Amino acid sequence: MRIEDEIQSTNFEDNYHKVAINVAYTQGWLANYFRCHFEKHNITQQQFNILRILRGQYPKPATINLLKERMIDKMSDASRIVDRLVQKGLVSRCTNNKDRRAVDIRISDEGLATLSKMDSEFKTKEILSQNLSEDEAATLSDLLDKMRG
Repeated sequence: MRIEDEIQSTNFEDNYHKVAINVAYTQGWLANYFRCHFEKHNITQQQFNILRILRGQYPKPATINLLKERMIDKMSDASRIVDRLVQKGLVSRCTNNKDRRAVDIRISDEGLATLSKMDSEFKTKEILSQNLSEDEAATLSDLLDKMRG
């Protein structure tokens, strides 16, 4: 559906304004789609993001700084998110052997199992392929990369 129909407005300053509104609206639309999948596993989108980063690092640990650098939402408080994941048993913390001031964070077996279960339950392709071809998805991704410079 066109952005004009979704927000019931055609009052855009120009196409640059329109695309900014469209990208923000689409981000919210995707977040709402994924939220039900996250809630089913009692995690948030930010927690899911950290679990995916840690799975990519596995079996190597990550530091809070590495997580902050790689997170999608740069405004998130990685330390608090990790605290919540530790409480849920999805990650563990331990002191870094080389630098006692640093803390190593690793995904737990339970965290890996949760992600594996989520991987089998839903795929992004399932929702996006309804309206975009593989080539269109690649083009859109390239355009978004270009937009960010």
